[in-house]
Amino acid sequence: MPLESLRAFGPSDFRTPRTRYCQGTSSIHPVDNREARNFINSNHRGILLTYRPGGAPQMSPIIAGVDTDGYVVVSSRETAYKVGNLHRDHRASLCMFTDGFFGGWIQVDGVADVLSLPEAMEPLVDYYRSLSGEHPDWDDYRDAMRRERRVLIRIAIERVGPTRFG
Repeated sequence: MPLESLRAFGPSDFRTPRTRYCQGTSSIHPVDNREARNFINSNHRGILLTYRPGGAPQMSPIIAGVDTDGYVVVSSRETAYKVGNLHRDHRASLCMFTDGFFGGWIQVDGVADVLSLPEAMEPLVDYYRSLSGEHPDWDDYRDAMRRERRVLIRIAIERVGPTRFG
């Protein structure tokens, strides 16, 4: 399909929460937000899909976690294309998969907001802690976040599925 024929979706297109039923290795099972969050908490690698100004998809490899409020969180730079895309069009989709790539995976769709510095600093610290534990020098980490103009992307899960476990 040519890119010109793609319709630009609005943020309301992902606002209808629903549970998808997906074929697993032995049975069909429901996938819900709790299961998606648990999967992401255990499997941090994925692909983030955002939308370019003309409506074409733009994908980025990411590392994600889940914060204490249940948002999927991703660290990025203020100057990254995905951040610019999300400032304009808040829709985001993630395909998260295991470290081995082959095996379990899950897709989540939602609406994202971008938290910039200085408000993003402590959530960025929490993001690091949830993925890697304690940093050897938090002052150095905070300096690096400022120097790199880091932001925190927060995605509210609105739809889950499909998934494949096998």
